[in-house]
Amino acid sequence: MKELIQFTLNGKPVKLDAEPDRPLLWVLRGDLNLTGTKYGCGMGLCGACAVLVGGVAERSCLLDISNIANKTVTTIEGLANGDELHPVQQAFVEHDALQCGYCTPGMLMSCYALLQSNDNPSRDEILAAIAGNFCRCTGYQGVVKAVQQAAAEMRAAEAEGSGQGGGTA
Repeated sequence: MKELIQFTLNGKPVKLDAEPDRPLLWVLRGDLNLTGTKYGCGMGLCGACAVLVGGVAERSCLLDISNIANKTVTTIEGLANGDELHPVQQAFVEHDALQCGYCTPGMLMSCYALLQSNDNPSRDEILAAIAGNFCRCTGYQGVVKAVQQAAAEMRAAEAEGSGQGGGTA
């Protein structure tokens, strides 16, 4: 039986009728037409479906929609500020931290979550943050460099008083 589920998605309130045990991934992709979050393994192992729930990177394939009632969800679509990429997105482009792009949304969400709690992560902290995000293309070195660059840019922007350069989370 469907239930009314309410939550905040990319800064906007959402109300929808859904089966309470339907995975958040399929609600995002099928019901809300936000296809940036990818289906990879369906078992929470690959990280392609990572989104932020309450600021924490979570596997949306494992989360029933009922578990996000009254919470805040941020997807890859919520990082950019209009046409202006978030610094971590721009740094991924500049450091070739994406190849085929399939894992990229989940990888970006894990990196973004890290940068929200740590404005100067070490290489080891970055690797730990993306440990659950599997990529067959990049070798991860570009990802580490991109996160380091984004962190530096975000610190500089914060020091100048201009905020973090976009995003809704």
